[in-house]
Amino acid sequence: MSEPTRADRVRQVVVVSSAVFAIIGSFVGSGAAGGTPIQDAAGGSLSADSTLIAPAGPAFAIWSVIYAGLVAYAIWQLLPKQAARERNRRLGYPIAATLVLNAAWILSVQAGLLWLSCIVIAVLLVFLLITFVLVQRTRRRGQGVVESIVLDGTVGLYLGWVSIATAANLTAGLQTAGFDGFGLAPDAWGILIVIVAGLAGLTLALYGRGRLSPTASLAWGLAWVAVSRTTGELLSAPVATTAAIVAIALVVATIVIRLATGRTATPADQQPATADRRKTTGHRPTSTPSA
Repeated sequence: MSEPTRADRVRQVVVVSSAVFAIIGSFVGSGAAGGTPIQDAAGGSLSADSTLIAPAGPAFAIWSVIYAGLVAYAIWQLLPKQAARERNRRLGYPIAATLVLNAAWILSVQAGLLWLSCIVIAVLLVFLLITFVLVQRTRRRGQGVVESIVLDGTVGLYLGWVSIATAANLTAGLQTAGFDGFGLAPDAWGILIVIVAGLAGLTLALYGRGRLSPTASLAWGLAWVAVSRTTGELLSAPVATTAAIVAIALVVATIVIRLATGRTATPADQQPATADRRKTTGHRPTSTPSA
């Protein structure tokens, strides 16, 4: 393993600083630090009954899990053995960027700038997609449980939740801007957006070879959309039914994909072990069967 460079140390500090910034932003967004709770900010445009795609309030409890994972990653990447790892070198700054964008989104909502929040969350989603791709490309067979949870798992949960949050945020932005849906009924638009979110989740499941974390958070969000449309003030049986069906179908599809592809090693799974054996033993590695 190579020795940490000054650039590695700078990256580690940037990741930790970004995590602190995001946590401060989350306190402001919760109202605990004197700010307005997100559901009440921007004129209530992001409340549970603002649009047909808005999930019920308890859905946002998932942020606690995501933030815990992000803080765990920020601490984990400070460990001596992690400083010079190529995986952290490739992922550190993209993850830091998502943390800064997350806080920026909260601040834009707090300022009542719903249009700006739509732009910020769209950019956040793009950075999370890039990060997820990098996570998949650098993932190695046999990596530790801690790494799989604090890095792979956290990024997956983060991406899945922001995917449904982006749909809700953009829907709220369009509604506030006076978008009339080109004559389509609100229920029709709600059903269409839910289906698109489900297809996006299926795409992630296929690319991630059945990774559970993106599906878990996206299905969680869809399930709470269904709850919100059956128990809140803005009722819609068609949207609720569609959201429930899509959530269940996405979970089932992901499990099937995982079972179908779990025994096939990818080049990314095999390469690092090869490289590590060359460095540590000096011998040419032999091929091993897929687990």
